[in-house]
Amino acid sequence: MERARSKITRSSGNVFRDLGFGREESEHLAIRAELMIKVEKLLKARGLTQSEAAKIMRVSQPRVSDLLRGRLDLFSTDALIDMLARLGVRVRVAFSSSKSRRVA
Repeated sequence: MERARSKITRSSGNVFRDLGFGREESEHLAIRAELMIKVEKLLKARGLTQSEAAKIMRVSQPRVSDLLRGRLDLFSTDALIDMLARLGVRVRVAFSSSKSRRVA
């Protein structure tokens, strides 16, 4: 009996890039996902209901529900940073240059 061989592909470090999104879009998606995860973890750690979280973040309860269901497509980076700020979190941005940067 022949064994099936699995093909392993090394990750680029960005799951969205690995899924086929373009370079710029994958970076935006990764940043939004990271911010969204931080909001979700804070809400869970504080034991807030969706209604309580909505009041603190000044959004509707359905908006909090969308966030907790991972609806990344419905949130901008700005909106997520605003939510974090209202939760008392200061967001700092760090920059790094990509490894394979070619100049035309």
